Amino acid sequence: MPAPFHVIFDNPVIPGNTGNAIRLCANTGAHLHLVEPLGFNFDDKHLKRAGLDYHDLADVQIHPTLNACFAALPGSRIFAFTSCSSTWHTSVEYMAGDALLFGTEPTGLPEEHMAHPRVTQRVRIPMLPARRSMNLSNSASIAVFEAWRQLGFEGAL
Repeated sequence: MPAPFHVIFDNPVIPGNTGNAIRLCANTGAHLHLVEPLGFNFDDKHLKRAGLDYHDLADVQIHPTLNACFAALPGSRIFAFTSCSSTWHTSVEYMAGDALLFGTEPTGLPEEHMAHPRVTQRVRIPMLPARRSMNLSNSASIAVFEAWRQLGFEGAL
């Protein structure tokens, strides 16, 4: 079955977040794309624990650069998740093949990645005022389930 959508982690550094994303993608059919450099290796015990036995059930690709990742997704609309947007993620009408782009844990997406010509739109997940950000894997889960919901939970039981 083709992926209903793609999740991109740009330079992730916390192995547990990537492990959680592996499990998320295995359970939703999304494809996970990791852009190097990674702040861990795949032998990391925290990555394995968070991903449990889902590594074989998830489609995970590692790309050397953001451009290489985008090149692997021709025709995909790319939504950059950032706190620097006034458009909520729920305002988007997601389509099969869309890509959800998230930045590194300590700093988020750099401006040059959000301004990349392949980025369709910047979106945000609503939060209370005076909060800086949400956990990366939690943010990905919120976004993935909204996109999957809009696609009618394709493939779910």
